Amino acid sequence: MAVKSLAKRKNPLSEPSNQIKLLENKKSELKSFQSSLEEIGLKTLHAVGVEIFQVNVGKMCNQVCKHCHVDAGPDRKEIMTRDTMQLCLKAIEQSNAKTVDLTGGAPEMNPDFRWFVEEIKKLDKHIVVRCNLTIILHNRNYYDLPEFFKKHQIEVVSSLPFYDASRTDAQRGNGVFDKSIKALQMLNGIGYGIEGSGLILNLVYNPSGAFLPAPQEQLERDFKKALKEKFSIEFNSLFNITNLPVSRFLEYLIATQNYETYMQKLIDAFNPAAAVGVMCRNTISVGWDGYLYDCDFNQMLDMKIQNGKVMHLNNFNSEFLDQREIQVGRHCFGCTAGSGSSCGGSVT
Repeated sequence: MAVKSLAKRKNPLSEPSNQIKLLENKKSELKSFQSSLEEIGLKTLHAVGVEIFQVNVGKMCNQVCKHCHVDAGPDRKEIMTRDTMQLCLKAIEQSNAKTVDLTGGAPEMNPDFRWFVEEIKKLDKHIVVRCNLTIILHNRNYYDLPEFFKKHQIEVVSSLPFYDASRTDAQRGNGVFDKSIKALQMLNGIGYGIEGSGLILNLVYNPSGAFLPAPQEQLERDFKKALKEKFSIEFNSLFNITNLPVSRFLEYLIATQNYETYMQKLIDAFNPAAAVGVMCRNTISVGWDGYLYDCDFNQMLDMKIQNGKVMHLNNFNSEFLDQREIQVGRHCFGCTAGSGSSCGGSVT
């Protein structure tokens, strides 16, 4: 039976308010994130400017991964319209962001994805696309994606849970590993990940269970060795991303009775240096409907940025966003555990 999204199953956790109720349960003996900040002399976290403009162009995806914090899948129809993309372009121009990070779902499934990329390039911004790899082989509409990425000098960031089929398919679905390897070979074939090409191909590692990732440098060495020896695949860097207790990973934690234990692991591994370097401090996250958030995880918990009223691209205020106070909660322990976690990997 095909896996369905929380939303399609009408699971109570599809409502962000129910996730927050669980995470911020006042009767819980789990430490609050705010108290950990105060212990290191930080009453609040503030932005230090917007360097990265991250845009979720829709929740539609050709995969339904067990750990997905977006609850993306083929049954999700939320897609950013071209009108909202136009508002994004105006906001990008007003901001000081140097990088535009396109995510989803599978961002390539948005019918205006290519148009949006071309318009962003006109603004002379570096573009990152979070490509799940299998989309390249999904159907003939996507076979030319590697060439499109190359033409626009896009940095490709792709998830690969492990360098063997069993662990990858267990997390992302049957057959995903073989398709991912073929897509990586296609990207290598036109220069991506090859030293001196200037075409950046980075991989993302998420743990497959309720545990923290091993050190990023060690994992990168292991991945590079295994992929080179087994499949002649090369890539630039590996990013470690800790699974946050949000959406489908939160469902997994509850179903396996690992929620309290996992949260305690995150809390015990709190790193003050990682807290100072969290990605929300230099990033703005834009939802498919144009609302603004401190990060992708806050977006999935519907924790909208507020400046007297909830902020949308319609009332974009670059000066306010550059120094805004960040909204935090217990889920933030996922970004501050150990070496820290961000969309660009470890932060310390």
